[in-house]
Amino acid sequence: MNAHFYETLKRVRRHLTVALFAAAVILLTGAAATTEANAVTILTGAEDSAIVLDKGSVKVAEMPEQIRKFSGKEILLNKGQTVTVIRNGQTMTTESEWSEKIPVLLKRMGIELNPLEMVMVDVSDSGVTITVDEDLTYYDRVVEEVPYETIRVANPDLLKGTERVVQEGVTGGRTAIYEIVWANGKQISRQFVEDLGTSTVNEIIEYGTSADEIARDDRITNVIRNEDGSGLLEFASGVTLKFSGTKAMVATAYTAGYGGADYTTATGTFVKIGVAAVDKKVIPLGTRMYIVTDDGIVYGLARAEDTGVRGNVIDLYHNTYQDCIQFGRRPCTVYILE
Repeated sequence: MNAHFYETLKRVRRHLTVALFAAAVILLTGAAATTEANAVTILTGAEDSAIVLDKGSVKVAEMPEQIRKFSGKEILLNKGQTVTVIRNGQTMTTESEWSEKIPVLLKRMGIELNPLEMVMVDVSDSGVTITVDEDLTYYDRVVEEVPYETIRVANPDLLKGTERVVQEGVTGGRTAIYEIVWANGKQISRQFVEDLGTSTVNEIIEYGTSADEIARDDRITNVIRNEDGSGLLEFASGVTLKFSGTKAMVATAYTAGYGGADYTTATGTFVKIGVAAVDKKVIPLGTRMYIVTDDGIVYGLARAEDTGVRGNVIDLYHNTYQDCIQFGRRPCTVYILE
């Protein structure tokens, strides 16, 4: 009885071992098949078009002639299509069979993918090139939505505080090329390499900088001169003044109650800072000016409202006699304002 028992136990163990071995083979085969079926497959074509097939990407608008059919993850090659396979630096060539899928073709050529390998199918040429590797690099052309930007441009012909739209903005698309690198079944980098142009139209708004009055402590930051002698004064505050010409003159100073100066001007206005006495044959009365001495003293805005000087001299009003003594007599540039 004991001998029979042990013999029976041996048979059970043998059957169990065979069953477990068979189960292991089935599992390994299934794992290998799953690995191959789920391997990352990247389809690249003309003009840097690309699709990662296992990511559910959209279809290429026009499939290349080398591919008869594309649906989901499946690529069916035309019968008799020349196929070049590159793996580990080795190149093999074959012809596809009728309705042959990529995994089937690779298996027919004796290529079993390891879990980290990926497949890139390049149909940019007349034939099909299949690269099997753990590291793949390709270029992808995409169209990205690009919102328009608003560009503000100073316009000295507009009054400060006003603006106008000279070009409406339009959101468009940018065609860009990216370098994509995959390794071990995952995308590890995506780097922008080239901008092929955009249909986006930026909005352009002009804002006015022209001013009638400027703070006396404002200072010129730039002088733009035209060939005809006119130009533009740009100030630190952002405002501008247009001038029709300049005069090199000698500036002097006067104040009411000294040297026969009255409290009213020749044009009937009251004297104040900004009033200038001129020879009306040189500078017509009513002319608006901006005055800076050659040694950097800024008198600023002035209007020709008084007389009492002759020739190329301009007499600038100051509030006190002491201010007049300190100012003295200085060469200056007179910008004749428009």
